Amino acid sequence: MSRLPAAQRREQLLDRAAELFARHGYARATTAELAKSAGITEPIIYRHFASKRDLFIALIDRSADRTLKMWEAHLAGATDPAERLRRLVGDNPMVGDATRDSYRVLLQAITEVNDDQIHHAASRHLGNLHAFLRKELELAQSEHKVNPRVSADLIAWLLIYVGMGYGVLHALNIPGHGTDAAGHHVQDLINKLLISRTLPAQGPMSRGQAED
Repeated sequence: MSRLPAAQRREQLLDRAAELFARHGYARATTAELAKSAGITEPIIYRHFASKRDLFIALIDRSADRTLKMWEAHLAGATDPAERLRRLVGDNPMVGDATRDSYRVLLQAITEVNDDQIHHAASRHLGNLHAFLRKELELAQSEHKVNPRVSADLIAWLLIYVGMGYGVLHALNIPGHGTDAAGHHVQDLINKLLISRTLPAQGPMSRGQAED
């Protein structure tokens, strides 16, 4: 058993846990299996995490942090709000090579575990992603690149809904999902509907206007 600095050991345990949960699911995976996978004794796990649940919550939080850092890196150098949104629309963490396993584990756990603390962590995770998207949308709206008649709040949630749905179908290997017979992709449709080169300045649409 090799000795690692505490921070490095913690990251190793989270990496191994993500792999283990992906194979067996959160409910069936055990800390004994995790210790064996990491090449350590089980008590060492509890030096870093009070329980399997605490470890899983840390994994959820780390996944959100990694997604936000990935988005920030991919947006580097892009100053035009429309271009920034195009990059985000094409940067779905549920299908990215470096992030998809964590999101599949997250969805798996939500369906098999009724735990308030885990659900709270998942809510915090998605809330952080939503806040990031909302900020970018508000910037685009202020420069008339996105229609301001629909709130940035709602558009951000819509992007999350679409991204998660696409990620689920991708994980299921559904043939042909996301494209039509002509080869157009759902990402192209989102960009076309969401982003405009020039939009007239106008106030936000009220509920009453939306229903007219």
